[in-house]
Amino acid sequence: MSARFIIEPLGKKHRRTDFSCGNDRIDSYFHEVVSQDVKRKYATCFVAREIATDRVAGFYTLSSSNVPLNEVPEPLAKKLPRYPSVPAVLIGWLGRHRDYAGQGLGEILLFDAIKTVATAPVGAHAIFADAIDDKAASFYAAFGFVSLIERPRRLYLPVTTALDLLST
Repeated sequence: MSARFIIEPLGKKHRRTDFSCGNDRIDSYFHEVVSQDVKRKYATCFVAREIATDRVAGFYTLSSSNVPLNEVPEPLAKKLPRYPSVPAVLIGWLGRHRDYAGQGLGEILLFDAIKTVATAPVGAHAIFADAIDDKAASFYAAFGFVSLIERPRRLYLPVTTALDLLST
């Protein structure tokens, strides 16, 4: 499946206007805002490009982040140092073109994001994901992400757990 796609940094060659995942907020962000976020170093964006067609099939963004320790669920927080915040990387946006629904592309994008974070030469204890709706939250939860106490659509996954996902 993944040999059908190349995941690479967003570039000028990628046709963003053809992308449609069916969620207006995600589509609008990808069409109108993502390149500004990349230019300003607010986020990096990676796209899954279908090799045969050069079509953008999906994308995700990563940003540095942190979360107050008191917002992390207690079973996880009790294992952490008592610093005021937990260093992390945020998957802010993840979208898959609707034409590729049911083909596992969302999982491929998520696992690529996890691999990128887990192998980066920067310290980050956790990966966070901002789920746009309950369906997206369920998607992340299926891979072991846990909701934060104060913000149930912001989900948390320790990098060590993420590495275990990659090895399965």
